[in-house]
Amino acid sequence: MKKVKFAIVWFKTDLRLLDNEALTEALKTADEIYPVYIFDERIFRGTSRLGFRKTSAFRAQFIIESVFDLKNSLKEKGIDLIVKIGKPEIEIPEIARQLKSSWVFGLMERLPEEAEVQNLLEKNLWAIGQELRLFRGKMLYYTQDLPFPVAHTPDTFTAFRKEVEKITPIRFPLPSPDSFKPWSTDIDCGQLPSLSDFSLELPEFDSRSALIFKGGESEAMKRLNYYLWDSKLLSSYEETRNGLIGGDFSTKLSAWLAQGCISPKSIYAEIQKYEKVHGANKSTYWLYFELLWRDYFRLIGKKFGKKIFSKSGIFDKKPKTNKQNKALFNAWADGKCGQPFIDANMTELKISGFMSNRGRQNVASYLVNDLKLNWQLGAEYFESQLIDYDPTSNWVNWLYIAGLGNDPREDRYFNPQTQSRRYDPQAAYMKLWLPELNELSADEIHEMKSGENSKVK
Repeated sequence: MKKVKFAIVWFKTDLRLLDNEALTEALKTADEIYPVYIFDERIFRGTSRLGFRKTSAFRAQFIIESVFDLKNSLKEKGIDLIVKIGKPEIEIPEIARQLKSSWVFGLMERLPEEAEVQNLLEKNLWAIGQELRLFRGKMLYYTQDLPFPVAHTPDTFTAFRKEVEKITPIRFPLPSPDSFKPWSTDIDCGQLPSLSDFSLELPEFDSRSALIFKGGESEAMKRLNYYLWDSKLLSSYEETRNGLIGGDFSTKLSAWLAQGCISPKSIYAEIQKYEKVHGANKSTYWLYFELLWRDYFRLIGKKFGKKIFSKSGIFDKKPKTNKQNKALFNAWADGKCGQPFIDANMTELKISGFMSNRGRQNVASYLVNDLKLNWQLGAEYFESQLIDYDPTSNWVNWLYIAGLGNDPREDRYFNPQTQSRRYDPQAAYMKLWLPELNELSADEIHEMKSGENSKVK
């Protein structure tokens, strides 16, 4: 590609310098790069189809912190980050016009909403004689390295895993740039917004929360180093991953992965280093296994597109129910169903923006199978509330539970009483988030069903 003077790097959910393909390619192509982040007003101020706020205060704050960290990292290496609030397809062409740049480099997205923004941006750039170039960056594997095209992604995870894990190489992470050429032109970099700019307010931190999630690449690397090298928790990950209390039962890297503060390839590379020092076991494999699941969800999203959001799912099956009972939904969302295991998990989500994977499976099953509500209500509520929301992981998981995805088991159901006995035998988690249960024995709590909470006032 011919060398140009100026190029824009559009950061989205790739808020990092290490292993950033769009950034790496821009540096090969342009003398000077101008990084940009747009707080898309549709995401930070808008609502979903069913009326939920698109982005909660927890995730908005995490993203603001991540952008701030990226800005500081760029400044340390000689340049700055241009920050705007608006629509990328409008704001970026205006910046490109001012700079008289030649190219805009960015992360490729495949889901409908994001793809529409990319298409509009490309059209508006063409109108001023500039072009958009998009690159990979969200997956562990490169799609071009897979033994099948995306459209032929196997319809079960097991078949996908068998085709991929023993055959397909995982590429090394791309290095972080040492420095950047200073800008030769002046441009308004804008101001980093606060939550109040989006009419949001962050709740006070609750000491029961699993972790203090702080956004940014530097925080992601701290967490990775802690979980692997400082604590060596990776060696017992498979045994503890279904825990419910505290920060150490799982990696908690999902929030940083969702915003691209760290890449799956970087995590995998660190796992390999760890195994060379401390040995490989089922737990070190299991973290790779979870990254593989994440890739699979993304491929299913690419393969089926907007169908992952549709009421009838990816195979156009009839949903179990279309019921939209507002009172029942509000009781579920507020942690007031009267089923302790469900209520404790939903209370944690409401107060902290996070919930364990075990909890997510249970509350989703409860909404679909016990309350018999439209599964999309739960999926959109999670999209709004989760600090680690990732579109394909969220929606494809909900399809599994709703019986509308590519789950080989039909009618998957999580019995909350059985689950609470297995994963919270002493009722410590339920008592933590529902202190009104403290006077009851663990057996009494496990036996409680919806509406049978007369002992709790």
